Amino acid sequence: MTQESPVETFKRATTATLRAMADRKDLVVGFSSEPPGLAGARVRVPLPPRDLNPREVANVRGSADAAALRLRHHDAAVHANRMPVSEQARLSFDALEQARVEAIGATQMAGVAGNLAAALEEKYRRLGFDRLNDPEQVPVPDVLRLLAREAMTGARPPESARTAIDLWRGKVAEKLGHGLDGLAAVMENQDAYARAVRRLLSDMDMDVGAEPDSQDGEQDDAPDNPDSGGDDDKEMDGQGGQQQSGEDQSQDMQDQEQQRRSEEAGAGEEGEQAEGELGEGEGSEEPGPPGTRPRAERGRNEPDAGAYKPYTTAFDEVVDAADLCDADELTRLRLMLDQQLQNLQGVISKLANRLQRRLLAKQTRSWEFDLEEGMLDAARLARVVINPTMPLSFKRENETDFRDTVVTLLIDNSGSMRGRPISIAAMSADILSRTLERCGVKVEILGFTTRAWKGGQSRENWIAAGKPPAPGRLNDLRHIIYKGADAPWRRVRRNLGLMLREGILKENIDGEALMWAHNRLLGRSEQRRILMVISDGAPVDDSTLSVNSGSYLEKHLRSVIEWIETRSPVELVAIGIGHDVTRYYRRAVTIIDAEQLGGTMMEKLAELFDEDTRRGWGAAPARAAGGRR
Repeated sequence: MTQESPVETFKRATTATLRAMADRKDLVVGFSSEPPGLAGARVRVPLPPRDLNPREVANVRGSADAAALRLRHHDAAVHANRMPVSEQARLSFDALEQARVEAIGATQMAGVAGNLAAALEEKYRRLGFDRLNDPEQVPVPDVLRLLAREAMTGARPPESARTAIDLWRGKVAEKLGHGLDGLAAVMENQDAYARAVRRLLSDMDMDVGAEPDSQDGEQDDAPDNPDSGGDDDKEMDGQGGQQQSGEDQSQDMQDQEQQRRSEEAGAGEEGEQAEGELGEGEGSEEPGPPGTRPRAERGRNEPDAGAYKPYTTAFDEVVDAADLCDADELTRLRLMLDQQLQNLQGVISKLANRLQRRLLAKQTRSWEFDLEEGMLDAARLARVVINPTMPLSFKRENETDFRDTVVTLLIDNSGSMRGRPISIAAMSADILSRTLERCGVKVEILGFTTRAWKGGQSRENWIAAGKPPAPGRLNDLRHIIYKGADAPWRRVRRNLGLMLREGILKENIDGEALMWAHNRLLGRSEQRRILMVISDGAPVDDSTLSVNSGSYLEKHLRSVIEWIETRSPVELVAIGIGHDVTRYYRRAVTIIDAEQLGGTMMEKLAELFDEDTRRGWGAAPARAAGGRR
């Protein structure tokens, strides 16, 4: 019998330990060179080195321990119920929850504390925190997370992040005082801890929204412990707060969060809100989306004082990706993307080749032979020479049903896409554009975000004008063109690397971005126009939502989607990463792991090009492509 190698023995021991700590025998543990993550019952941890050197072994164990503690001590329903509304607060809230579950494990088991410290050291060393010397460069969620960890366990921040965290220590202490010190007393109680965290985030000037009802009416006597901490920590959270408790509650978490936000806006239950917006209720009185011609049907071209509007468009921009970054940095970012493509190239390339064969098959020329008229069939002239009594043979080319097509990929460039999701989106878009270009299908790649986190110049103008009520959208839009439909991939390939630039990703205002991409498609001459939206959440802009209703952006998005799906020749399909977009789009699929994105994009486009499947899409359940990993 072949003796098991030390690395395989280590993997088996790590898997057994993870399952025991999480109290989950059904976990599937994978070892990969990609960042660690967790989705449902699947856990990904770093690949152990062949020499099993102590530093990297501790990092592997720390990543496994962090995932196990999340599974053991995290309740997704409680987390969703207390989730803040603003993007920055949500990222910090997720990170502080990870700090809590790790603090529980670290205080109970000294070995686990050492492993977690090693994993954090490796993470922040890899992110380059040791080179940060400006507070503006340090993500606030990371600051709050590590300071909360210090308050709950007494462990100082990792050496690689210590200088960066110290840049913020005084400012956090000024806003929170000793508020972090009270977290240790409530860290065993997730709901009490979450409420304390919300108060801390509010003290940090983040918009957390209205306080939801306590879980089951309990724990109303939780101490007034503000909190702060945080790190997007999507490496450990999979998709930032999508990880599961003992049972798989991902969908429940999303549904509860959406319902809570709708209730805060006074719109009632989510189902009622959707009905009001798209049915016969008040939402149906909104005019058509901006940038479209007035429509006479059902009076929808009538003015509506409560309709969506921007406060000003003076500071919005549509910009080419190459103009947002100097050439040297763009080259460096593209090199980073190429390095990541090496790991994913095999899987997505197989799917791309399958899509290419399917498209080329539709374009294959076919002929009818032995006709009495048409084009002379030279290949059959020999039989006429042999037998002059034989008639001449003619042929005619059959028409193919493959129509001239253009595809637009509209990619969410919001802050919540940071890390693995935006990398996978960039890689998938890169491979897909090359594949379709080889098939004669033109591809446009667009991105949408905002120019600022806190409203930018639009908000400054509104404040200077005396803060008039109901200002509408209150941030500066940034719509990015990574690849024009007529631009060959080889000329603009560097542009896709821009998605990996940290400072690009901010807020997301989906409705206007959708109409922008849609109107660009309407200007194309192709017979068939397809718009594919890739996003990981509902529209969020702190500045806009702070002065309008909580459903302001979401209602506009629903209105835009309804108009495109029912009145436009553009075919619309959406892919949600960790967020249920089927509640918005008729043609949609939701994936849990960003790694499923490439396969899902290929599969859905293949279905669109298949006329029979395309007609029946709405009736058949969308299949996730995650099984083709």
